[in-house]
Amino acid sequence: MTVIKLDYGKEGIEVDLNPNWNTTVIRPLKQSAIKNPIEAVRHAIKNPVGSPTLKATIKTRKSIKSVCIVVSDATRPVPTHLILEGLLKELIDYGIQENKIRILIATGLHRPARKEELNRILGTFLTSDVNISNHIATDKKSLVSLHNSDLEDPIYVNRHYCESDLKILTGYVEPHFFFGYSGGYKSIVPGLAGAETILANHSAENIASPYARFGIYKNNPLPEHSSRYAKKVGVDFTINVCIDKNHEITHIAAGDLELVHNRLVDYQKKIIFKEIQEPFDIVVCGNGGCPLDLNLYQAVKSMAIGEMGVKRGGTIISVNECREGVGVGQDKFKELIFSEMNPEEIYNKILNKEIVGHDQWQIQVLTRILLKSEIYVVSLMKEEGLGNIGLKYADTVENAIKQSLIKHGNDANILILPNGPQILPFINI
Repeated sequence: MTVIKLDYGKEGIEVDLNPNWNTTVIRPLKQSAIKNPIEAVRHAIKNPVGSPTLKATIKTRKSIKSVCIVVSDATRPVPTHLILEGLLKELIDYGIQENKIRILIATGLHRPARKEELNRILGTFLTSDVNISNHIATDKKSLVSLHNSDLEDPIYVNRHYCESDLKILTGYVEPHFFFGYSGGYKSIVPGLAGAETILANHSAENIASPYARFGIYKNNPLPEHSSRYAKKVGVDFTINVCIDKNHEITHIAAGDLELVHNRLVDYQKKIIFKEIQEPFDIVVCGNGGCPLDLNLYQAVKSMAIGEMGVKRGGTIISVNECREGVGVGQDKFKELIFSEMNPEEIYNKILNKEIVGHDQWQIQVLTRILLKSEIYVVSLMKEEGLGNIGLKYADTVENAIKQSLIKHGNDANILILPNGPQILPFINI
């Protein structure tokens, strides 16, 4: 047997590969982690891309009574605490007092970060003088409405952010399963947007676009919508990073939002995508471990990775810990996976707007994939927790492969992607 380790939870999971199986393993290209990321963040801030330095921007303001720093939520693996430490050291050097600073967690429609998660996200550098809050998309009192004749409908955005004198975005850039790439304007819409604005961005029509896929930014309606709306809200400075499979920072860019994002997207394009010659019968893939594989809702992203490499009628084996089960706060998603409808029925009802609500985009992507291939889920979840719309249960990866080989034959070709979205297969048509 050959033993291979897949990212899974915090520790990973080992899989015994039978030498008689026809397996192909694709690993990410090796990247060099930045040795002193805090100092590298400070260097990037002092040497921005396409914008004045942060220090110069602060000097142009008559007075700064409030600074809002936007950070990623608990489902993202970015080492935010390193970015924050470098950024706060710079702000303090520029005369900004800590009690004027608010850290705002861009949750979108995800649940708020828990106390133990805040420790992981924020680290130990912050003092009690720094304000910390979660964005709540459904709390109308915490939102402001920005009407503009150029936009189809109003923008609802976090009040703390809009009313701050200095607005700073942080985050990370990697391929996203329907947004093309994370980072950039996504930190504002959906990150800081109200529920109505998020629903407009994540509409069934937008998700159904053939351009709403991993690594596609041009003609993708979701980032196009997001950029239009986020530009009306504004941002003063951006710090985005790229990370490796160990969630260590490999690249940093700071300054102008669009130029920073474009620079890191160009880097991602070079290292993340791996061409394959033909689709595989079976694809084994996960989400990259904790915190990306916290729940079944997030695990849909890994199924979309499998979709990129599996043949029609093939099998995806989704390997995610899912220690939160379906997912806290994903009520509509849970309702639909237990609806007893078949995937085609759910998918069509979403397109026809018979099903509208939070999480519809996740179930829309899931049912789209189920219409192409079967999906086995290997996780901490019990079989009865996977619903009744077609997700199949397996207690181990080995048993999921064995079951799949019964369908596809012992000579079926098997693709294994051990590190989630750190490497993505594509077929050049």
